[in-house]
Amino acid sequence: MEGSHPLILWCILLTLLVLSAFFSGSETSMMSLNPYRLRHQRKKSAGARRAAKLLSMPDRLIGLILIGNNAVNILAAIIANMLAIYYVGETAAPWVATATLTILVLVFSEVTPKTIAAQNPEWFAFKASHILKPLLQLLTPLVWSINKLTNTFIGILGFDPNKNRDDSLDSEELKSLVDLSGHKISNSNQGMLRAILDLDNMTVEDIMIPRNEVSGLDLEDDIEVLMEQILSCEYTRQPVYSGDINNIIGIFHVRKANHLLRAETITHKAIKRFSDETYFIPESTKLTTQLLNFKKMRSRFAIVVDEYGEIQGLVTLEDILEEIVGDFTTNEADKIDEVIAQNDGSYFIDGAATIRDINKSTNWNLPLDGPKTINGLVLEQLESIPDGNVSFNINNFKFETLEINGTRVKKVAVRSMRPEKSSSKI
Repeated sequence: MEGSHPLILWCILLTLLVLSAFFSGSETSMMSLNPYRLRHQRKKSAGARRAAKLLSMPDRLIGLILIGNNAVNILAAIIANMLAIYYVGETAAPWVATATLTILVLVFSEVTPKTIAAQNPEWFAFKASHILKPLLQLLTPLVWSINKLTNTFIGILGFDPNKNRDDSLDSEELKSLVDLSGHKISNSNQGMLRAILDLDNMTVEDIMIPRNEVSGLDLEDDIEVLMEQILSCEYTRQPVYSGDINNIIGIFHVRKANHLLRAETITHKAIKRFSDETYFIPESTKLTTQLLNFKKMRSRFAIVVDEYGEIQGLVTLEDILEEIVGDFTTNEADKIDEVIAQNDGSYFIDGAATIRDINKSTNWNLPLDGPKTINGLVLEQLESIPDGNVSFNINNFKFETLEINGTRVKKVAVRSMRPEKSSSKI
């Protein structure tokens, strides 16, 4: 019996170190599980369902793991001290046992299992759940008592023991998650997902066709002029108005042209009769809201108005979809002509080009919280219409007007500069 005594103690100590490693790895793996991936895996994995069930009671799970880990570590310390007494005597035993057990616990029961669990959280957690679930049921009274004492102490310290962690993500965090997806999602799909998340930060004013570019049917024009516009227009819908764009009567769809042509006489009244009702929306409407409104109203075309009811432009369903999937109805040649790269690294930009399109074409970060076009940005910066061409800086970009026509800046040259070369307006 005396000869086998150390061997039995070593077997017990080894078993305790393995149990300590199990509890340490279980804690790390459970806390490292991705909650969104776990929610998806619950549909097809029993291990995922068990892990999710355990994580739904985090205080009990942590209490169980810590009770088990501390119990086996304390018992391991006792066994290690008994072995040390056997080998080196009572005087040196505490020091030898402490040093030896510290190294063994750190290497085999802490660092190693936690590293494996952190690198393979699902594999470790799903397997550990086989043991943790029945163990929690067995030790529920003890775990409940420990949690009660712990929650009381947490309350004394001024914290809420019943507060749940908020794992929900805002749009910016979701965009970061999309960026971190790497090769798992194609670049095109990543771009669309980011664009969808950006819709809530944009209004119809950001993407609308401005009033001065709206092409419509003026009922004060001759019928021959109107028919030429209807038959030659590249758009499927045109606003119908009388004299001024603010006097919109309806929206004419090109498919109604057949009805007009079959009529004995084509009149202004007939065009008005075949026009659909106008759908007005405020310029501050979020794109996500308007996308749903288009679906609800079974419409694809809306007139944008400001707070005073003045017409500001128009927006279509295609315009919103282009923000998600990219341009598919816009003439690319026209867009290329708006932003032309030069050999010296600068760009010649049409004054009517929108700042959003410029940022997309050049990967710049011109400000989006002010004017929507480069002409508006320049006039806001200068605070007046210049008599001749001028140059100035906005943030880290150098601007130089190239062509001014009346009240509009028609063309500018823009160059991106390094931050240290940036200076104030001159």
